[in-house]
Amino acid sequence: MIAGHAVILVALITVTTAMPIQRQLREEHRHAHNETKVQDPGLFSLLGVDVSQPTSLTDFKCMKDNGHKFAIVRAYRSVGDPDPNAPATISNAWAAGFSHVDVYLFPCFRCGNAAGQVKSMVSYLEGKGVRYGMIWLDVEGSWGSESENRAFFTELEQASREKKSTGVYASQSQWSSIMGSWDGGSHLPLWYAHYDNNPSFSDFQSFGGWSKPALKQYEGDKYLCNAGVDLNYEPGL
Repeated sequence: MIAGHAVILVALITVTTAMPIQRQLREEHRHAHNETKVQDPGLFSLLGVDVSQPTSLTDFKCMKDNGHKFAIVRAYRSVGDPDPNAPATISNAWAAGFSHVDVYLFPCFRCGNAAGQVKSMVSYLEGKGVRYGMIWLDVEGSWGSESENRAFFTELEQASREKKSTGVYASQSQWSSIMGSWDGGSHLPLWYAHYDNNPSFSDFQSFGGWSKPALKQYEGDKYLCNAGVDLNYEPGL
């Protein structure tokens, strides 16, 4: 019995000593690959990324290996044309095994013709044979008067909904400064931005008529797996 206890004690000491070393090795591996430590979003919840730059298959595979499951890719630029990098980036995200890949449209208010911008993006992606999920309409930046902004947004979302399921990307401050207290987008899913490094909705405060969000962008301008990304959270069912 004494000998048996000695063996068990040695084994416990070995395991206890090894665990910090293993954690250290994992941290060194993560640092060497420019990887952001993934937080646990909770049971059945998902972490994902959105990108506005060309992103390779290798980079997306690295992200997936580090806990990110979905991507949202910029497919229209605020200068007023489809993003030429979007088709390859979207295809790379699918090939990496992401569960879903959406696109976002960053409109050009000064260019006018909101419906034409949607049609231009959709036609461009269709011409490239690209498969994608939802369209998210990006509401931020410098637009016009509140009445002009609301009309422009309405034209955007009506044209988008004719093609795909549609949602809105906005922060509380950006929506309020562009749209005022208007709730004309609240019938659409909300992807809101709040950079608190907290993958949850515990911080959400109602705005624009939304009482419940669909997605959260919780960190911006991060460097993950050699790519520039924003980090996002999607709750479980």
